[in-house]
Amino acid sequence: MNATTIHGAWLTDPSAVTLIDTHHHLWDLKHIYYPWLTDKPMDHFFIDDISGLQRNYLPEDYRRDARNHNVLKTVHVEAECDRSRQIAETEWLTAVHERHGMPTAIVGHAWFDTEDAEEIISRQASFPLVRGIRSKPRTASEPGQNVAGQPGTMQDSRWLNGLSLLEKYKLTWDLRVPAWHLEEASGVAAMFPRINMALNHLGFPWDRSDAGMAAWRRGMQALAKHPNVYVKVSEFGLKGQPWNYESNWRVVRDALEIFGIDRCMFATNAPVSCLKISYDRLVRAVKRMVADYSEDDQAKFFWRNAEAFYRV
Repeated sequence: MNATTIHGAWLTDPSAVTLIDTHHHLWDLKHIYYPWLTDKPMDHFFIDDISGLQRNYLPEDYRRDARNHNVLKTVHVEAECDRSRQIAETEWLTAVHERHGMPTAIVGHAWFDTEDAEEIISRQASFPLVRGIRSKPRTASEPGQNVAGQPGTMQDSRWLNGLSLLEKYKLTWDLRVPAWHLEEASGVAAMFPRINMALNHLGFPWDRSDAGMAAWRRGMQALAKHPNVYVKVSEFGLKGQPWNYESNWRVVRDALEIFGIDRCMFATNAPVSCLKISYDRLVRAVKRMVADYSEDDQAKFFWRNAEAFYRV
């Protein structure tokens, strides 16, 4: 594996899962300002009560949560800091890596539709650990609303020009949109076949009704037509609902069927996911969901695909 492990639980527990965590967060609230964690909660956040997140979350906290598993490497995804500090967040994470050996890779932030888009993207790309950019397009707050073509949307030419820069700087794009924008995202993936894209959090299948799942599957099928799109199997949190194995099993199995094992990557989204389920219970639940896959396919899902996608 040629990896320095973040935690080597396999030494004492043969049931420990070997994984690369392709999506987690760290923050020091005294060092960098995160408005959504302090004084300006995000509108339409997908989990009700975030009070459990309003504290520092540092490598020692991650290691404590992950202690029962063999975490080979981790990918830190930008955590919605004050956008004037987007480079500062990457600088801080680089220093954290030097002291603690994690994260292994960073997905930084840059807006695609600002005048300084290329300057920020190029600065992010100059950090050795940076592998990609997460930049959220403007989206509708609920199904049925139409924002197509407005500034910052996936039809905005200025936004699309900014996204195109990722090819120049050899960066991936972490795509985060709710389920009702997946078919639009498919059009973007078709426009940029040489930019590898990672769909965050299964495309947020928040509506678990039969109609909601059918709409989500249509979007996922549209995205899966493009070989440059991968999906992160992560973050099952639903507003006002507990973590439910059967419902989440249905989502995971559909995603695996639609994208195929070679384009699916496991992630925890710690510490956000820990509001609903512990790190250990999450990993073991997803392991159970894929238990009927071969050992080789499970290794692809839990770490090999991530190793290739994020070049870690």
